Amino acid sequence: MLTYEAAKELLEKFGQEHLLKYYDEISDEEKAELLAQIELIDFSVLENLREENRFTAARGKFEPLGAVTIKDIENNSQKYNSAGIDAIKNGKVAAVLLAGGQGTRLGFDKPKGMFNVGVSKELYIFQCLINNLREVVDKSGAWVPLYIMTSEKNNNDTIAFLEEKDYFGYNKDYVKFFVQDMAPSVDYNGKIYMESRSRISISPNGNGGWFSSLVRAGLLDEIKDNGIEWINVFAVDNVLQRIADPLYVGAVISSGLQSGSKVVSKAGPDERVGVLCLEDGAPSIVEYYEMTEEMRTLIDENGELAYKYGVILNYLFSVDKLETILNDKLPVHVVEKKIPYMDENGNFIKPEKPNGHKFETLVLDMVHMQDSCLAYEVDRRKEFAPIKNASGVDSVDSARELLKENGIQL
Repeated sequence: MLTYEAAKELLEKFGQEHLLKYYDEISDEEKAELLAQIELIDFSVLENLREENRFTAARGKFEPLGAVTIKDIENNSQKYNSAGIDAIKNGKVAAVLLAGGQGTRLGFDKPKGMFNVGVSKELYIFQCLINNLREVVDKSGAWVPLYIMTSEKNNNDTIAFLEEKDYFGYNKDYVKFFVQDMAPSVDYNGKIYMESRSRISISPNGNGGWFSSLVRAGLLDEIKDNGIEWINVFAVDNVLQRIADPLYVGAVISSGLQSGSKVVSKAGPDERVGVLCLEDGAPSIVEYYEMTEEMRTLIDENGELAYKYGVILNYLFSVDKLETILNDKLPVHVVEKKIPYMDENGNFIKPEKPNGHKFETLVLDMVHMQDSCLAYEVDRRKEFAPIKNASGVDSVDSARELLKENGIQL
């Protein structure tokens, strides 16, 4: 736990002493919370405010990237499965669940993974994911280490819930939690905003921050000591996804490529998903809003969309390459935002126009820093049921339909 003296010294180094301005006026509990927040902040992001350090997201030359198709996978299933099971049995594969989000858009003020998608019985998002991972354990006869990234806001609720549910039958010795690093919100002069006398304006540092957060939590040494070579990172909201899937792991290892990404064939040219492609010869993800009309509608020699493979945030990375990326530093995106804050008179202000910056790292940059990436196609009706909205597209309702279609009782 960070002491007041250590916090003061740290803040002086970055010119942010004002964060302790009201320290003597707040309760002991608020003091502890404030110091805990300061400890979680990655102050190095402030360097990105300097003009010479600013990351500019100018894009390069895009080209389509083919995939190992569903048919290819069927034809090579024995080879891929054998290689994948072998890696899992030998403890070379771990999984990282990105579970820092709340279920706010679902009208649910708890960690998203605690949301119940069941109808006549309880079936939680966390439960769906762990059930899927347990299938791999049953196939391989080996537990897959599972690292769960939470946020400052939902860490305690997440741990308490999974302990209460006895980890849905997963061996708790193979489950570890870590809290995502937080990035501060700053005004245009680079001063960090306060939300109240005891609360700093901070937010998770983007989905690309998962590995640096894992390292800062002291888990990389354990991963390397245990001989883990591959990490399958995945998001909490897709209840059908296969995690540490032996076929996927085996296909990536057999390919000799540096990473892998599960992809689905786009439903149509205007589907709003990021597409795995090449950018200046390296693997990359182009967001749907960045694609030109020509890219969206380009047809290949087979009469199919050239930019056809949408990502579902299920990646397989090598630990060695992740370490290199960490040392080389992921680009930090400085984003202009409307940031609620406490003014110098102690009033809470909700601005009507942008008044400062937030900082984000993105997993798509992590993909672009790979030398190569295997696009691994999966059947979207079997592996893609994201829950992002309360109703409509990618909603609780659409996920329930797909769960039922896959024989899962609700």
